[in-house]
Amino acid sequence: MQKQVEYPEAIKTKYPEQVVIAIAKDRHGKANPVTLGWTMIVSGNPPMMAIAVAKKHYSIEAVTHSESFTIAFPSVQMADAALFFGSKSGRETNKFAEFECETEAAKEIDSVLLADAVANFECTLETQVPAGDHIVFIGKVVCSHINSEQKKRLYTVGPGHKLGPAS
Repeated sequence: MQKQVEYPEAIKTKYPEQVVIAIAKDRHGKANPVTLGWTMIVSGNPPMMAIAVAKKHYSIEAVTHSESFTIAFPSVQMADAALFFGSKSGRETNKFAEFECETEAAKEIDSVLLADAVANFECTLETQVPAGDHIVFIGKVVCSHINSEQKKRLYTVGPGHKLGPAS
């Protein structure tokens, strides 16, 4: 039996929630990573993925400029990087210069991959849709990568940015 409650109470039941790190280069060529919780697969053929980015984030400018982005599924070992990339703005900070995180060049787009991630997906921007206080970017996956070592994927496991593996 369901009980009607207000949205803020009901949404607390979403955990564990996936975490991704999206990366796009800005107009200066600086790769800007941002940690996001709102992402999904939107098509299997052709493969397409979407990310929702808050309108206030600098990443909006970077994705719009580059017309491409990487979606990385971070590993559990990347929890500190995920927190850092989600708490600093690329307007004022070169996040990769301030937080050591091994990257590799993307193969099909002008972006980078996160070397310690479970998987990376290179996406070309297909469309963007305003959605309240966010912009949803839909990208066509043009190249996919998995880590050569088996790693556990990072999730938000509770409120307050509590990160860890899914149980």
